[in-house]
Amino acid sequence: MRDAADVLADTLRILVSLNADADVMAAALLDALVDVEPRAAEAKVAIPERLQALLEGQRAASRVWALHRDHGGGRNPEGMRRLLLALVRDLRVVPIVLARQLSRMRAAWRLPLEEQRALAQLTRDIHAPLANRLGIWQLKWELEDLAFRSLETETYLRIARLLDDNRSGRERYIEQAKRQLHEALVAQGITGAEIAGRPKHIFSIWKKMRKKDAPISELYDLRALRVLVDDVGDCYAVLGLVHALWLPVPSEFDDYIARPKSNGYRSLHTAVVGPDGKTLEVQIRTREMHAQAELGVAAHWRYKEGGAAGGAAMDKRIAWMRKLLEQAAEAAKEGEASPLDAMDSELVEDRVYALTPKGEVVDLQQGATVLDFAYQVHTMVGHRCRGAKVDGRIVQLNHQLRSGERVEILTGKTAEPRRDWLQASSGSLASNRSREKVRAWFNKLDRARNLQAGRELLDKDLRRMGLLQADLQPVLGKFNVDSIDDLLVLVALGDVGPNQVGRALLDLEKPAEEPALPASPAPAKTTAPAAGTVTVQGVDNLLAQVARCCQPLPGEAIVGYLTRARGVSVHRPDCASFLRLASKQPARVLPVEWGARSGGHEVAVRIEAVDRKWLLKDITTLVAQLGIHVLGLHADQARDGNGRVVLSVRVRVGDYGQLGLLLGRLEAMAGIESARRG
Repeated sequence: MRDAADVLADTLRILVSLNADADVMAAALLDALVDVEPRAAEAKVAIPERLQALLEGQRAASRVWALHRDHGGGRNPEGMRRLLLALVRDLRVVPIVLARQLSRMRAAWRLPLEEQRALAQLTRDIHAPLANRLGIWQLKWELEDLAFRSLETETYLRIARLLDDNRSGRERYIEQAKRQLHEALVAQGITGAEIAGRPKHIFSIWKKMRKKDAPISELYDLRALRVLVDDVGDCYAVLGLVHALWLPVPSEFDDYIARPKSNGYRSLHTAVVGPDGKTLEVQIRTREMHAQAELGVAAHWRYKEGGAAGGAAMDKRIAWMRKLLEQAAEAAKEGEASPLDAMDSELVEDRVYALTPKGEVVDLQQGATVLDFAYQVHTMVGHRCRGAKVDGRIVQLNHQLRSGERVEILTGKTAEPRRDWLQASSGSLASNRSREKVRAWFNKLDRARNLQAGRELLDKDLRRMGLLQADLQPVLGKFNVDSIDDLLVLVALGDVGPNQVGRALLDLEKPAEEPALPASPAPAKTTAPAAGTVTVQGVDNLLAQVARCCQPLPGEAIVGYLTRARGVSVHRPDCASFLRLASKQPARVLPVEWGARSGGHEVAVRIEAVDRKWLLKDITTLVAQLGIHVLGLHADQARDGNGRVVLSVRVRVGDYGQLGLLLGRLEAMAGIESARRG
């Protein structure tokens, strides 16, 4: 209990040094209590919403620590770091967890050896790199050194012995060098310079020794000064003064102002023999260059860590947090309120970080599905995918993932990707990379099989839309093919969607405008509510209504039939009722076209499915997600007695395209055998 109290007190002291606001301090204190929410409920104390977000973030961080511990740790630390930043809604959580981890590391000597090493590995994998990216140097160096001491004890002690003085001695040396340089600058009339010291810590020394494969005696930056000035001219003036004050070390000068690094970093670096004959590195740059180096994430932490490129939103988050921390330090100096209370996660993460059953983090684009996850793990895992579980619950292949979800892919013995995965209406794949893998699979099949598959896909969609008998020859030019077979192959490979072909056929069949006939007595100007505006022979003030038999939608080809009492009845050209009437009295057939009115249009949809639990819920959820209104629903058991059900659903859709999307998504749903217009 005493140890926990000491860690909490130390955590709060660290947060004070970071200029944390009252909410951050309160959240750190509350999270240290056991079962804080039940106790608050018993005491009837409401935790403010602003603190709840901070508490939730700390619990999310605890889940990441558990994943790291349970799955060996260290295998994918970058994925764990990104997952942490994606899970927390309020980014002020990050300084809290960094402060708490440093406090635990300071007290780790009291723990058993195995627990010490696990804590140190977590610190080195996650906490120290995050402190580095945020520019919280006073936490970064200590986290790294403490973790290094636990994980590489002998190496740590060897380097400590090789150093000719301890850290406090190096800090005193840096202060002495700063005073000498400051006096020299003032004597030369350079009064606006800002000098800061940076004694190198043991972990950083060890990394540089490994990188350069050199002994400690050949490292010249164990002690370093940084000088910030107003312009480039002053940079070179200070350089000359440094070389006049102390003896420069040959071959240890780099001009990154004249020749910037590939990541945009600019500065002058030189090494000199400073006071007492000890080597000293001096970095000289303008304040603008320093801001770019410190706040430009790509110019700093990727270079320092050698990390791979990450999501753009993650880079912006880190740069934003670093800037706010810098502003908080300035505000504390001036006695003003801290700006950290604005540090919420209003920047939307552009990546999703899902987990394999073994705890590996898989980096996906926003909107990725479980099928995208399978293809990201391995191409053959995607090809063999038959289903998936998310957090232990079976989901459809078009289930969109959220950060932190654990995904288990259920595979078959053979690779059998489905062609409808390539159709946008199925929603199965969000990643172009995954689609290319599926296309590549079907490209390897022989042409005859692709032709057959393309014909089946196209016939299915055209039958659903009442266009099965349409001639495909006139639309070949639109898809830059010479034959129907070539078009079918494109459909099979997913390069052309069946709905695109259907839309092209409808565009082709739209009746051309004809000269207006002599005006005839016009009935009152009215329109059936669900019909939409229809123009008859260029005139829009005639009574027109959508025929109930075929229910055409805006975007489809239509034709009118002049009835005796109900004005013009609007049909689809292939409607059986219309064809029967037109054959008897062709003079009553009128060319009509859709007008400009927008709004919903009623249509009946017939669904045949295997009766299962949650079927109706899944259907209505899908309809709601597409922004479609359900006007009525009726279900009957199928007559075959095999546990099948027939659903008749009346919906209001915007146009033909929205209806096509609905029917495609319904047919991709588990248990649904067919979905077509009723």
